[in-house]
Amino acid sequence: MGRAIRRFARSQRGNVAMLWGLTASVLVGMAGLSIDFTRAQAIRSELQNAADGAALAASRATGLTDTQREAAARAFFNAEAPEYASSVNFHLAALSTHDGYEVTASVPMDGSLTRLISQHDWTVSVTSDAKRGGLNLEIALVLDTTQSMSGTKISDLRSAATDFVNTVVNDVQTPYYSKVALVPFSSGVNVGSTYISSSRGSIPSGKSITSATWFNGSQLTISAITKANPAVVTTSTNHGYATGDVVYFSGIKSSGMGSNLNGNHYTITRISNTQFSLNSTNSSSWNSFSTSGSPRVQRCMVSTCEVQVTANSHGFANNAYVYITGVSGMTYLNSTAWQVKNVATNTFVLSGTDPASAGTTAGTGGTAYCTTYGCQYYRFTNASNGTNIWQVSGSCVSERTGSERYTDASPSTAYVGLNYPASSSSGCSSAQIMPLTSNKSSLTSRISTLSVANSTAGEIGAAWGWYMVSPNWSSVFTGTSAPAAYGAPATAKIVVFMTDGAFNTAYCNGVISNDSGGYVADNQRINCNGTNGDPSSSAQSICTAMKHAGVIVYTIGFDMDSEPQSSRDLLNDCATDSSHAYLASTGTDLHTAFTAISTSISQLRISH
Repeated sequence: MGRAIRRFARSQRGNVAMLWGLTASVLVGMAGLSIDFTRAQAIRSELQNAADGAALAASRATGLTDTQREAAARAFFNAEAPEYASSVNFHLAALSTHDGYEVTASVPMDGSLTRLISQHDWTVSVTSDAKRGGLNLEIALVLDTTQSMSGTKISDLRSAATDFVNTVVNDVQTPYYSKVALVPFSSGVNVGSTYISSSRGSIPSGKSITSATWFNGSQLTISAITKANPAVVTTSTNHGYATGDVVYFSGIKSSGMGSNLNGNHYTITRISNTQFSLNSTNSSSWNSFSTSGSPRVQRCMVSTCEVQVTANSHGFANNAYVYITGVSGMTYLNSTAWQVKNVATNTFVLSGTDPASAGTTAGTGGTAYCTTYGCQYYRFTNASNGTNIWQVSGSCVSERTGSERYTDASPSTAYVGLNYPASSSSGCSSAQIMPLTSNKSSLTSRISTLSVANSTAGEIGAAWGWYMVSPNWSSVFTGTSAPAAYGAPATAKIVVFMTDGAFNTAYCNGVISNDSGGYVADNQRINCNGTNGDPSSSAQSICTAMKHAGVIVYTIGFDMDSEPQSSRDLLNDCATDSSHAYLASTGTDLHTAFTAISTSISQLRISH
């Protein structure tokens, strides 16, 4: 009995079974841990993708309250990870830098075989930050405000452009800025008084007029005129005339000698203080002189009895035309272009003036202007072979000509074209350009004033879209509106061009050209063709050049279904590529196009 007890005490076979039992539970738990870890990684990957998209959705949304923004982000998350929608702990918060949003999401995960070693469930968590793209944005918004945009179309444009600005311009301008410039265009571009001189150059000032008169001395009363060869005139007072002077007659009774003398001028020979003879006359066959009425004689300033103007150092040449304004007294001279002759340093004579029209009150003050291209007034022959005299616009410009016509060269190298409109309202859009700014209020306020008028000079609009983002124009658009240099780090230059029709307006010497078409009356067009040729070809050349300079170009054609295919092709070719060209048939389509462009421009990057 004692021997059996000792053998049992020495036996180890049961220890192996016990040890195996203890070790097996650990090994199974470790295998479960590996399985659950793999499962957690799969869940985490799915959650991360959903959180990334939700962060992007939150950051892209504009004009939403915080509650609406979080709802939009949560909806996106639920759509991407539907099996976790009911159990996820979801939170959206603005980043401290105010340039995006952070999403945190977590879901519980039950353990499987890991419960053999731990009774705690797992929680899978992810975080995603969406920040606005790391680019400075310089965007020129070029908008068609021609007459064909009237009615609901201009309202649709104002609405779509406002939404565009509110999307692409960030509220916080650090570390990257986003700026927009506005270029409304029609038959020209309105650059406003601020930029007009630096863009087109200065206009020469007129010459101040000291005096303007045809007579030299007072009118004298005639007491007698003899019927002789030559006629002899007697004045009631000392006339003070000299041989060779020229005199002018008026007020003589028409039934008498008035029919021969009134409105005529004669060279005289002095006889005495009160008498002189009229050279080359024989009054023996004239009717008798009558003292009734108001017979008058007056000495002329020049031999032709035309008006002589005094304007010191005027610089006008013989046979040139001058336009006169603001003369007091002899107002007959005002608002007319006169050809000049007998030019001296300080005086000139106005050809075609006459005493009967000019009157006997001397002119004082006023201004005389040159009338060639580049002057304040331009005298030209229109397409009806008539003569127009139009004043240069104080704020509108036309297309640049010459070797720099398709470049963004500084205006100090080549000025843009002058604009001589038929009226103050026909030169361009009433809405002025606005250079690059991040002030959304100013931009949207300017957009709200857009109105329609005139024809379509799309080539001028395209050129000014380029100028707005060109560093070569930083001498004009200065300070915070100055465009960055080409190739500046992390900077994108973009032109968004919108129009609703074919380009139909070209210029010759600052006036709408003869070949611009019948939509402008013949007497409103100059009798020469467009200096730069077809406006569509000009626009294409400008687009090509700006794309070569690195500018991204988007185009939108609005309600162009009835336009020639060539017009739609132009917009497609003008854009950076076909994916940057949009056609919109309705106002809704226009909003969609602007939204698509703003989304493309406002590319966001994810950082984790």
